[in-house]
Amino acid sequence: MSDFIQHGPISTLHDFGTVDSEQLEQTLVDATSEYPMGLILPVTASDMRAPAFSQIMNELEGTRFLKTIVVVLNRAPEISEYQECRQLTAKLGNMCRVLWTDGPRGQAALQQLTDAGFNVSVPGKGRAVWAAFGYLLADPDIKAMALHDCDIVNYHRDMLMRLCLPMAHRAFDFDFCKAYYARVTDKMHGRVVRLLMTPLLRSLIQVIGNDDFLIFLNSFRYPLSGEFAVTSTLVRANRIPSDWGLEVGTLAEVFRNTSPKRICQIDLGHPYEHKHQPVSLEDSKRGLMKMTGDILHSIFRTLSSRGIVFSMGMFNTLESAYLRSAQDAIRQYHADAVINGLGFDRHSEEQSVEGFARLITQCGQEFFENPIIAHEMPTWTRVRSAIPDFPHTLRRLVEGDAAEYS
Repeated sequence: MSDFIQHGPISTLHDFGTVDSEQLEQTLVDATSEYPMGLILPVTASDMRAPAFSQIMNELEGTRFLKTIVVVLNRAPEISEYQECRQLTAKLGNMCRVLWTDGPRGQAALQQLTDAGFNVSVPGKGRAVWAAFGYLLADPDIKAMALHDCDIVNYHRDMLMRLCLPMAHRAFDFDFCKAYYARVTDKMHGRVVRLLMTPLLRSLIQVIGNDDFLIFLNSFRYPLSGEFAVTSTLVRANRIPSDWGLEVGTLAEVFRNTSPKRICQIDLGHPYEHKHQPVSLEDSKRGLMKMTGDILHSIFRTLSSRGIVFSMGMFNTLESAYLRSAQDAIRQYHADAVINGLGFDRHSEEQSVEGFARLITQCGQEFFENPIIAHEMPTWTRVRSAIPDFPHTLRRLVEGDAAEYS
C-alpha cells in the first residue's frame, strides 16, 4: 500500500487500493460527460507491431470516457505501415483517428509550417505529440488531453482512468497531472530517473541553491514518465521540445505557465514495464546517453532563462557533486533491492553513473559555447496566429489519408 505523504509544492494523489475499476470508471464517465477529454498515443512503425500495442488496443476497446483517441504514427514512411496501423486501431471505431506525420499530406503540412517560418524540421516523439495537440485543439469541446506511450507491456485501462480523473473531476481544478509508478520486475529499472535525475537535482540545488524550478522538479516521484494529462488551455501556451527532452521540457513549460497548486502527480496503481533502451556508454548519440544529453540541455536552458549564469567551473563542480550523490544513491538502491529480493548489478550501475557524469561536462561545454540552440516546437497560440486554420488542416489531413489509403 502506498504512503500518504505530501512532499513539495505539488499535490500527490496516491493509490491506497480502496477503489475498484468499475467504481473508478463510472466516476470518470460521469465527470467526462461535462468535461470531454482526448487521448494521444504516439507510436512508431516498430512499436505498433509489438504485442504491447495490441494489448493497449484491447484495453481501450469500448472506452466510454474519451471523446477522441489520436494515434499519431511517426517514423513510418510507407503507405503499408499506415494501412497496418489503421487495421490495428479499427476495433476502436470512429472514436479513433490515425494522424500520419510521415505521409504525403503530413509532410505537406509540415512544409506549410516551414514556409511560414516555423522550425519543425526535427522529427521525434515531441513533434508527433505536438501535432496531435493541434489536431485536438480543432475541437472546442475537448477540455483536456491525456498522453501515454505505446510500449507499456502490462497496460491496463485503470492506468488511463487514474491519469484522467484528476483533470475531469468537478471537485478539482488541476491544469496538469503527471503519472508515477514503480519500475520493477525482477530488478529495478528507470535508470535515468534513479541514477541521473534524482542525484542531479540534489546536486544542482547544492551548487546553485534552492531555485524554485529545481524544487518543483524534485517534487515529482517520476519526472521522466511519458504519461501526463493537460488542459487544452495550457497546451496552447506550452513550448515543448521535439527530442528526448520532451518530459523535462514539458514540466518546465508547465512550471512557467501555471501555478504549482494546480499541478498534481498520481500513482497509476500498477507496476510499469515497457521497452528498455540500451545505455550506449560508448556513443552519446544513442540510447540512454542520447536521452541524458537532451535532458541535460533542457535543464541547463531552463535554468539559464531564469537568470542562472553558468561557467565551465560550475559544470566541473556539478559533475563532482553529482558523482558523489549518485554513488550514495547506488548504495541506497542496492540495499532496497536486497531487502526486496531483486537482482542488482552494482558494477553496471556504477558504469552508468560514470557515463552520465562525463556527459554533464560535455553538455555543459556545448551549452557554454552555444546556449541558444534548442529544438523546440512553437506554441499553438503562435501557430494559430500565423495560420489560423492549421488545426483544421490536420483534421483534413487525417480524413484525406483515411479516404485515400483505406
